[in-house]
Amino acid sequence: MALGIGSIVEGIIEGALKEVLKKTTGRTSARHKRQARSKTTGRFVKKKAVARKPAKKQVSRRRTTAKRSSQRAPR
Repeated sequence: MALGIGSIVEGIIEGALKEVLKKTTGRTSARHKRQARSKTTGRFVKKKAVARKPAKKQVSRRRTTAKRSSQRAPR
């Protein structure tokens, strides 16, 4: 009986340890891209600036039905 309980407990502990170790084996630090070098001079090449889109115009928000009804009602 004691051997059966011991093997069950051992199996549970072993499974839990495997699960914990499996979850912690990911990448811990950020990866860095290598800098591109010029083929002729061998120096680092400057990155080209990305053209940004202009900001969108703000659109007026539509009133809710409750706000419209409270605005119409005379006080």
